[in-house]
Amino acid sequence: MAEIQNYTMNFGPQHPAAHGVLRLVLEMDGETVMRVDPHVGLLHRATEKLAESKPFNQSIGYMDRLDYVSMMCNEHAYVRAIEQLLGIEPPPRAQYIRTMFDEITRVRNHLMWVGSNGLDLGAMTVFIYAFREREMCMDMYEAVSGARMHATYYRPGGVYRDLPDQMPVYQETQWTKGKDLKRKNEWREGTLLDFIEAFAKDLPSKIDEYETLLTDNRIWKQRTVGIGVVSPERALQHGFTGPMLRGSGVEWDLRKKQPYAMYDQMDFDIPVGVAGDCYDRYLVRIEEMRESAKIILQCVKWLKENPGHVMLKNFKVIPPTREEMKDDMEALIHHFKLFTEGYCVPEGETYAAVEAPKGEFGCYLLSDGANKPFRVHLRAPGFAHLASMDEITRGHMLADVPAMIGTFDLVFGEVDR
Repeated sequence: MAEIQNYTMNFGPQHPAAHGVLRLVLEMDGETVMRVDPHVGLLHRATEKLAESKPFNQSIGYMDRLDYVSMMCNEHAYVRAIEQLLGIEPPPRAQYIRTMFDEITRVRNHLMWVGSNGLDLGAMTVFIYAFREREMCMDMYEAVSGARMHATYYRPGGVYRDLPDQMPVYQETQWTKGKDLKRKNEWREGTLLDFIEAFAKDLPSKIDEYETLLTDNRIWKQRTVGIGVVSPERALQHGFTGPMLRGSGVEWDLRKKQPYAMYDQMDFDIPVGVAGDCYDRYLVRIEEMRESAKIILQCVKWLKENPGHVMLKNFKVIPPTREEMKDDMEALIHHFKLFTEGYCVPEGETYAAVEAPKGEFGCYLLSDGANKPFRVHLRAPGFAHLASMDEITRGHMLADVPAMIGTFDLVFGEVDR
């Protein structure tokens, strides 16, 4: 008899289901996974080290490029850490704008997740459906910051600028004209807030469409029900956060337990799973999008009723406006000092965490009183999730590995940092 032994195979880094640059070394017994060895670091960009060599404000753009699917949530953690050390508090309007854009970011992230995870497991159509709505979220980012992804919109002391009074409209082309053009521009006739309100009201009906495609689809259930089961105790021991933890039945959400921005004023629920498998984590994320739509509508209502400043008037930290800079010598000096050497942050250390779409994204910041951080360390949710890959995937089939990678919702910018 020939001796049968396990063999080793590479999964990734260029595998379509590896979501970037994850390399898994799998020890296989036939089609069954016996051991998983994740190799990370292939996208290591030294973000933390780079942030230590620059004035505080110049690193906000690096935060966008960590988890490049939930950009503004990363900025929020970093900016909050700086604000805690400076002892400043943004105006209420800025806090409401941040809350609203955190939720728009959550919707963006989960749309990307449901589309790409569906694609990994063979569901083609949902990818196209999800990207239809994601495109509108991109338009919202673009309206406030000029960039569709890496916004750099949050600043210590508030947000870069107030919400615009008009939305860009589609122009007539040979493909889009007449009734089609009118339909596309229907939501864009008012302000950005009107556009966001129309989007948030329409979103639940679109989520119903994704659920029609997936929730009761028998192939989808065969691929996700009972796959990657994690008990609540084990989820906590592994340091899971976000939908991975809530999918296992632990009701932990920083927006409720340690509220920041304006979440303590919001009325929303925390969806929680029961079985702790891939299917439950899918349902949790779908339900989270519905809750996000509720929060966005509450923010829109408040912002429409309450105009005001979106930045502190503290010129030691925040640059003066262009008009002030050109009229007033003192403002010019403030502007010059801010953009050449930045501002000094008092000595101390702090940790600021936000409930990012993937879990708890935290920023540990240590200042020695200089104009740049002495140490920046980022707590990425995906890194803790990936550490459990070996234990959770053992005994599953090879085809379940993409389902597990998908349910972790990995983005390697933040894992490798």
